[in-house]
Amino acid sequence: MDNWMTKQAALFPKRIAVDDGEERLTFSELVKRLEQLSGQLGRVGVLQGSRIAIMTKNGLLGYQMALAVLGSGQTIVWINWRLADNEIKRQVRDSRPTICLVEDALWRDSFHNGFMKFSQVQQIKSQPRQLVSQFNSGDVASVMYTSGTTGEPKGVMQTFGNHFSSAIASSLNLGLTSHDDWLCAVPIFHISGFSIIMRGLIYGMTVRLVSHFDPVLVDRLLRTEPVTTISVVPYMLKKLLDLRDQKSGAYNPDFRCMLLGGGPIDRQTLTRCQTYHVPVVQSYGMTETCSQIVALNDVDADTKIGSVGKPLFLTQLKLSENGGEILIKTPALTSGYLSRPEALFNKKTTDGWYRTGDVGHLDSDGFLYVDGRIDDMIISGGENIFPDEIEAVYSAYPGVDEVAVIGVSDKQWGQSPVAFIVSSKPLSTQKLVAYGRQRLAHYKVPKHFYQIDHLPTNAGGKVQRYKLRKRLNDR
Repeated sequence: MDNWMTKQAALFPKRIAVDDGEERLTFSELVKRLEQLSGQLGRVGVLQGSRIAIMTKNGLLGYQMALAVLGSGQTIVWINWRLADNEIKRQVRDSRPTICLVEDALWRDSFHNGFMKFSQVQQIKSQPRQLVSQFNSGDVASVMYTSGTTGEPKGVMQTFGNHFSSAIASSLNLGLTSHDDWLCAVPIFHISGFSIIMRGLIYGMTVRLVSHFDPVLVDRLLRTEPVTTISVVPYMLKKLLDLRDQKSGAYNPDFRCMLLGGGPIDRQTLTRCQTYHVPVVQSYGMTETCSQIVALNDVDADTKIGSVGKPLFLTQLKLSENGGEILIKTPALTSGYLSRPEALFNKKTTDGWYRTGDVGHLDSDGFLYVDGRIDDMIISGGENIFPDEIEAVYSAYPGVDEVAVIGVSDKQWGQSPVAFIVSSKPLSTQKLVAYGRQRLAHYKVPKHFYQIDHLPTNAGGKVQRYKLRKRLNDR
């Protein structure tokens, strides 16, 4: 297949590829910038290997560095800049990149050999270097470490074919075109953010970059700029709805929808979305599938509350006969885990279905409901309890901003659920228990409620329950 960057520059040279609020680059201008960076990277010999790591926020220079690496025929290894030193170095050792390019603002004193600041690259004197003319479908475009909701991350290899299949399925679902303008406020080192960049190249649409999620800024951009789409997680959606409660003025007339990942929304949140005419497309996907593979369109949201929808084009889905695990087949599925060839094999059935590790059920109309992770399931007195169900109930409790549930050892029942709650005010345990007993089976009501300042989450906004377990053990 053609190099997506040079192809867009040839077809639509004056179309805006990226906008960070201060500078706007057309596809033609973008390719010239990428050729210059490619020349500079080639001058110091870092293009002699096969992988280059990148650690950056959602900045225009970081965006260009990533595409220069990709356009030079290299594989991007995305490094989460929020990680501790030992975690970063572990991933660098595992992926063995030629160099790790670091945004200047993220530089640490512990970085020595094998790390280079963006500014050092920019200071290299060199001639522009022509980008590769083609991308091969089976070549690995990016390596992205799973965010680690359960433990140590693995490097997910994402091919050009994976990204292309994901983009095509998404466009068929959302009706995206080159006239769209996608606001990227989620991290580009995470699949939710990087998929926007890749779709921008494939569709020829504008990517509107913001450095981080600032609800006040994002609300203003949605009202005043021609943004058509934004990717959010439940936390971001709720913060934006809070601002809708305070501000007058609808989003811009071109705005089409919010693409929600990280879990379905509750009835109360959906009602608020409808009140403010904010269409939400709920979705289900993972790093291993280059973003969403199942989606619930806004028109079905009211009658299918709690569902993540139906499989997109190119995705097949079924449930295992034993336990209801969600199994999938899709051309967007990873080619494997870096340095762990057996890991993907072990996650597939004998006839090639990929085991997601999630348990779910289908209704009579074929809509998927995700009950929870197999690893998170709590078995209490022989009954299976999924934290997601309990969290959905308590999310609607007045004063609860966020909630997460885990299972702890119980001498009588084997395990019992406990809840961690984020709230701006003290909450009565007695009232929380009474509330739960009115809406849940008694064995599902948490035995203890712990109020904390914030929940530990990964880059995609998913709660890292193993950190909550560690917190209890440390107590």
